Parts: sequence; structure tokens; C-alpha cells
Amino acid sequence: MSGATLPSDPPGGRRAVAVWSIGVSVYFVAVIFRTSLGVAGLDAVARFHVGASALSTFSILQLLVYAGMQIPVGLLVDRFGTKKVLSLGAVLFTLGQLGFAFSPSYGTALASRALLGCGDALTFISVLRLGTRWFPARRGPLVAQLAGLAGMAGNLVSTLVIARLLHGIGWTAAFAGSALAGAVVLVLTQLFLKDHPEGHEPAPSPHRGAVHVRRQIAAAWREPGTRMGMWVHFTTQFPAMVFLLLWGLPFLVQAQGLSRATAGELLTLVVLSNMVIGLVYGQVVARHHAARLPLALGTVGVTALVWAVTLGWPAEHAPLWLLTVLCAVLGACGPASMIGFDFARPANPPERQGTASGITNMGGFIASMTTLLAVGVLLDVTGDDYAVAFSAVFVLQALGVGQILRLRGRAARRERERLVSSRVETLHVPA
Repeated sequence: MSGATLPSDPPGGRRAVAVWSIGVSVYFVAVIFRTSLGVAGLDAVARFHVGASALSTFSILQLLVYAGMQIPVGLLVDRFGTKKVLSLGAVLFTLGQLGFAFSPSYGTALASRALLGCGDALTFISVLRLGTRWFPARRGPLVAQLAGLAGMAGNLVSTLVIARLLHGIGWTAAFAGSALAGAVVLVLTQLFLKDHPEGHEPAPSPHRGAVHVRRQIAAAWREPGTRMGMWVHFTTQFPAMVFLLLWGLPFLVQAQGLSRATAGELLTLVVLSNMVIGLVYGQVVARHHAARLPLALGTVGVTALVWAVTLGWPAEHAPLWLLTVLCAVLGACGPASMIGFDFARPANPPERQGTASGITNMGGFIASMTTLLAVGVLLDVTGDDYAVAFSAVFVLQALGVGQILRLRGRAARRERERLVSSRVETLHVPA
């Protein structure tokens, strides 16, 4: 029954793939812009004459804006549809990337990253909503993982292309040139993207205003599956996000003594590992729903173990093989975080999917923001002791696992109740 197509399901097919791919391309560019600072961290220190705490503020502010906007974005997508929200996102993150290219000072660069974070925040929830509108529900886990895969491809572009442009043509030309990609996806969105296939228009909501907004948020939050999804996202995503977004390159170069070229190759390994594991996780969860929690908790456990071995290595530098294993394992964090949406999705009706996804998506970015700040502060306090600074990872993992274990029973019971209810409704649908 889990693989059956419900009467209300969208048809999927080639047109769905084409339209969804346009939405994914917007997210792809947003991730390139989001992660471009990760390969420019050392250059930003020299350009703006800042220390570790100030450098981390770039990413913290960007993620603060991103995380703070997730619920409003979910509401906007539920209200106005994907096309309008994605278009606004493309305008904002393109302006943010351009502003960062020409920023003459630390303050203006911060403002540009905030604007970029605002536009970036509008993309992923919109793409998830687009997938639920164009593909059957049984395809949900795989479609979500493929969206995450596109994001990691954007990260790969940052690692391979932006880094080379930065050291080839310079700061301003590299960031300003990359901003052209934002203009391209904006045009594609305006010309070709549709919110839903013909005959599958969402029912118009008669409720508007602040009261409806509060009820929408409260209803999504009351579902244990929504909170479960948020904590899964919180616990799994942030170790790789922190590593790729800012602290991976300094850790590998300054603490582990690698060249920038070798460090760049290891960052690329994180992204490639993410892409491969994302395909595997998507297929496994689509076919075996019960595998969601073991995959998520297993990823957390292996990540913690490998980090502990790396940080506790008795020699001054960890061996290259261990750093390679660390980066391969970090690649599982992104796919594991996508499992959070597979808890929130079946817990909420279609008209609440954007709001529930927004709540879920806040989790990992709140954890990433907290860890980015903690690592930066601890590096300054300890004189660049990365072993102490990265120990913040274990604290947040322990918090998240505790919440997951607390919610798992309630979320499972509620999901079974909704599944039984949907099956009964399906049996009563006239042929």
C-alpha cells in the first residue's frame, strides 16, 4: 500500500522533472553563493583584517537570517506558491553576492552576506514544496534527497570553481562573475516554472491574516513528527555544514599542516561523498520507511566517533588517511539531515507542508550557527586550539540525540494513526 498512488497524487513524469529541475537550479545557485565564503575564509581574513570570531560572524549572520526566515518562508510558500517566492529569492541572493564582491569594508560585507542569506532562505523550502506538488507522495524521500544532491553539487562548484577563480582573477571579479548565474536562473524561473500541474490546483484558503498564521504554525508544531524532523535535521546536518561553510579549510591547513590544494581536495571529498550517500539514503528510505531513524542515529554515531579519533590523535597532525575518512563520513551528514523532512512530511496535510518544512529546516541551521560561533570564540580564547574548539560538536550532538529519543515514540504512534486514516479515506474514494 505504501507504494500505491493516491487519487489526489500528482502524475509525475517528464514534465514534472523539467519544471522541478528549474526550481532545483535556483537552489543550486543559492548554495554556490552560500558556500563561496568557505573557500575564501583565509582571503577574507586578509581582505578585511579580522580574526577568527569576526570571520565566523559572516557565516553566523548569514545562517541567523536563514534560520529565522524558515517559518515565514514556509508560510509564504503555502500562501503565494513556489514561483513568486523562488523569484524573490533569486533577486536577493544575487544582489547579496554582488554586494559582497564590491564591499570595501567589513560592515558592508556583513550586510551583503545577510542579504544573501535572506535570498538563500527562500529557496529550499520552495523546492521541497514544488516536489510535493509535481510528484506522487511515494517519490517524496527520493525527490527530497535529489534536491539535497543538487545543493551539494553547488557546494562542489564553490570548492572547485570559485576557489580557482578567487586565486586566478581576484576577489571582486570572482564574486561578481559568479553573480551572473543568479540572473540566469531568475529568467528561467520567470519563463518556465509552474507551481503545479493542470488539474492539481490547491484548494483556495478562505483564511488570511495573523490568526491564520498563528494557527498554521501551532498546528504544524503540535505534530510530533514535525518536531522529530526538526531535531533529526538539527543533530545530523551541522558537523558537515560547519566544516564546509567556514572552518574546514582553516582546520586542515592551520591545524593539520596540509597545503591549500590538498585541503581543497578533502573538501571536495565531503561533497562527493554526500552526493553518493544521498542517492543511497533516498532509495533506502523510499523502500524501507522504518530505516529512517537507524540511518539518522547511525550517521550521528559514526560522525562523533571519527571526530573524536581525529581530535584526540596523539601526534601533532592526524594522518592523511584519517582525515580522508573524516571527510568521507562528513559526507553522510547532509543526506541524514534530509531524513528529517521524511518525518515532517507524513505528519502534515498538503496545505501545511511549507510551514512544517520550514520548522524542520530551522534545526540544522540553528545548530550550525551555534557551532560556528562556539568554534570561533574557542579558537580566539585558546589560541587556535582546534581540538578544544571542535569539541562543541559533541555537545550539540548529545542534545539532539536526547530530543530524538524523547520524541520517537509519540511521532511513530501519530504517524501510524494518520496512515490508517488515509487508507480508510482512500477505500471510500469512488472509482
